[in-house]
Amino acid sequence: MTDPIIHFENVHLSLNSSAGKVDILRGVDLSVQEGEAVALIGPSGSGKSTILMVMAGLERASSGSVRVAGHDLGGMNEDQLAAFRRDNTGIVFQSFHLIATMTAIENVAVPLELAGRRDAFARAQEALDSVGLTHRAGHYPGQLSGGEQQRVALARAVAAKPRILLADEPTGNLDGATGDQIIQLMFALQTRTGATLLLITHDASLAARCGRVVHLTDGKIARVTNGAAPVKIIEK
Repeated sequence: MTDPIIHFENVHLSLNSSAGKVDILRGVDLSVQEGEAVALIGPSGSGKSTILMVMAGLERASSGSVRVAGHDLGGMNEDQLAAFRRDNTGIVFQSFHLIATMTAIENVAVPLELAGRRDAFARAQEALDSVGLTHRAGHYPGQLSGGEQQRVALARAVAAKPRILLADEPTGNLDGATGDQIIQLMFALQTRTGATLLLITHDASLAARCGRVVHLTDGKIARVTNGAAPVKIIEK
């Protein structure tokens, strides 16, 4: 078996607050192979979003080892982490995070331009085509529905063909039917590109569509299941 594209070993993350130290991650061990689709599920405050932030190099682990796409994230400075994200990850947020003063195609092209891609707008148009928004390229976020805004965000995340796609409750601000469309599209793009997908959700039926489901409680992995069948128990 090849080395995992994501590997956490005994990862802890603690933050200081006015009430003292808060332990957010409490010894997380997790390996993900390239091309897998893995869901992270658990109650609010269980550490799901924090794990994604650590995977993306947006939060630093307090201790333990974090290796993603062959990089030891603990040994990288902020500039190196920014370059790592640019070259390896695409992120889809619940709240879209589009730039209101830019058109759809400009929003998608921004990270490509920052990466120095001369074909940034051609790639951006291709990504918009792939999510069914060819006719919306020149529209601003305020002129788009919630579902269309999330499709722009998804196009932005996949435009650079990242190895890893991170999605944090991507349907949380959408109605059921629109959310289903976004999920269908996201899985289709993941299959087409071969990207590794990490999906945060509160929806157990949605999580079960992934190859594995990681159940989190109090900053620890309680168990990992494949569909409805438990395949691994991790004690901490």
